[in-house]
Parts: sequence; C-alpha cells; structure tokens
Amino acid sequence: MNNTPVKILLVEDQKLIRVGLKSLFEGQDEIIVASEAQSGKEAVEKFRIEHPDVILMDIGLPDISGINTAKKILEIDSKAKIIILTSHLSEQEIMDALHAGACAYVLKDISTDYLKMIIKTVREGAMWLDPQVVPILREKNCGIIPPRQMSRAMFKEQHANLTQREYEVLKLVVDGLSNSEIAQELTISEHTAKAHVCNIIQKLVVDDRTQAAVKALKEGLV
Repeated sequence: MNNTPVKILLVEDQKLIRVGLKSLFEGQDEIIVASEAQSGKEAVEKFRIEHPDVILMDIGLPDISGINTAKKILEIDSKAKIIILTSHLSEQEIMDALHAGACAYVLKDISTDYLKMIIKTVREGAMWLDPQVVPILREKNCGIIPPRQMSRAMFKEQHANLTQREYEVLKLVVDGLSNSEIAQELTISEHTAKAHVCNIIQKLVVDDRTQAAVKALKEGLV
C-alpha cells in the first residue's frame, strides 16, 4: 500500500462543516487537505489545476450538484477518485452517484477513524459503500450489488477456509467494531478476537483489517 500522504480536495459549501472536516486531518501526516472548494465549478477548476489523490465531496452544492461535478471531473480524468460524503440517503441519488463514477458513497454520521480509512483505501483503488446504502441497492436489484445468497456462496467458494466464527468476526469488522467491541459482542476474550482478525487478514490475502472490510463489501458479503 502507498504510504505517502493522501492529498484531498475538500468540496463542501457550508463553512462550518468544511472547517470541521478539515480539522479532522490536522496534526497528522496520513491525509492532507491540499485544497478546498465551495461549489461544483470551483471544484472542477481546482481539480484541473491540482490533481489531488481523492476528492471528498458533498452532493448539495450551490451551483451544480456533487453528482454532476463528479461527471465533469471524470471527463477530465477518468481515473479520478471521488468520495461522496453526504447526509442524503435517496435511492436515486445513490444510484446516480455510483453511475456517475463515484468510488464511495458515505453518510456524514460516519466515525472519524472510518472516514480516514475509507479515504486511504479509495486512493488505492477500493470502492466503498456505507452499510446503510447496501440494502437499498440490493432491494433495487440494480446490478451494482450482487444478491446476498449468490455472493455468500461465491465468497465461501473462494474462501472455503474461513471458519463460521471468522465469518462472524469479519461482519463485525465491516461494521467498524474494534477488537474489544468484537469480544464483547461475541462473548469472547479480546485476545481471541484479535487472533480471529489476524487469521481473517491472512486468509483473505490482505494487509490489514481495513482491506479485509473493503474486500468483504466489494464481494457483497454484507
């Protein structure tokens, strides 16, 4: 995985939210807010000039929507990495954002650590869907998310050496639980929970729990 800082373009028209998001990344060197934009037009121009690693963007912008902004940015560079960060849980907006080419659809009530994880993995090429989004897409049966039973069968076929307990732990990892929280949820020791997570990482051939969660989501496991 690339260990250089992730340079992001932050696109948010509300100053209070923009300042709050920017403060999340201050004082650490993993993610850097390279530039900011308050509108879709400004975001397109900033991207054209600066080519950030990741664009973190709201849908509700004052001129053109974040979805149409994403389309314009991807016309400039088809490999642009765009994360939609929004409070909107509209089925149509979710589908429009993903069809436009967004790499991730994330709700604003997400935890700070999870958001940082998503930004870093999207930079590496991952796709991320908020857990609240997956059931909507699956219910719509739009082809973006495979049916649950099919994906579980496919997953088990590809990873037959994953035990039932490890499968349970993996689902909790995807939900963002820490080792101590997993231990409490499953009534096991924290040491045992950590061992399960380590086994999962090894069996899925990934580098860390973040990549394990991303892989599980991409394969429609949760």
